[in-house]
Amino acid sequence: MVDHPRRFARVRPHGLVSSSASIILGPKAPLLHCTLVDFSPGGACIDFRGHVTIPDRFELLHGKTRKRCRVVWRKGPRMGVAF
Repeated sequence: MVDHPRRFARVRPHGLVSSSASIILGPKAPLLHCTLVDFSPGGACIDFRGHVTIPDRFELLHGKTRKRCRVVWRKGPRMGVAF
């Protein structure tokens, strides 16, 4: 597993996940695939391959879990979101 340094410390850390997830932008929009770097009850760090334009609010699908997200920071192909 690759060590992914966090830009900001989590309030309630859960640890590294490094698993696949999907971004839902709308009911008829195709899913955007991403990597979930870490996940906690209050938010997550998401990594994308290549350059992708993502709005400030979207839904994250990870397994059977679906969360409404708000982007709190962006750096290159990585972003932090709050639930």
